[in-house]
Amino acid sequence: MAVSRRRLTAVAAVALAAFTAGLTTGCDAVNKALDCVQTADSIADSVTDLQQAVENAANDPTQAGRSLDAIDKNLDKIGDRTDNADVNKAVDDLRKAVGNVRTAIRNGDRTPDVNPVTDAAGELTKVCTK
Repeated sequence: MAVSRRRLTAVAAVALAAFTAGLTTGCDAVNKALDCVQTADSIADSVTDLQQAVENAANDPTQAGRSLDAIDKNLDKIGDRTDNADVNKAVDDLRKAVGNVRTAIRNGDRTPDVNPVTDAAGELTKVCTK
C-alpha cells in the first residue's frame, strides 16, 4: 500500500507540475498578445500624429521626427516581446517604412508619403489580433 500511495503522490505531483506549466505558458502567450495589441494601438496613435505632423510641417517641422521616434520606440517594445514570425515581419516592414519617411524628410521633402507607414501599421495591428 505504501508503494502505491507514494506512486500516486508522485504521479499527482508530476501532473500538477505539467498542468501549472501549461497554465503559465498559456498566460504568457495571452500576455504577449495583449502587449502586442496595446503597443500596436500606441503605434496607430503615433501614425495619426505623424499624418498630422506632415500636414502641418510648415508650422512645426520637428513634429514628424518626434512621431517617428515614438513609432520606433513602440516597435522596439514589440520586437523584444514576441517570437511570432508574422509580427516580426510586420515590425520589419513598419521599420522600413518609417526609415523611408525619415530619409525623405532628411532629403528636404516637407510632405513625405506616409501611406506606407499607415499600411504597415495596419498590417501590424492585423497580425497582433490574429
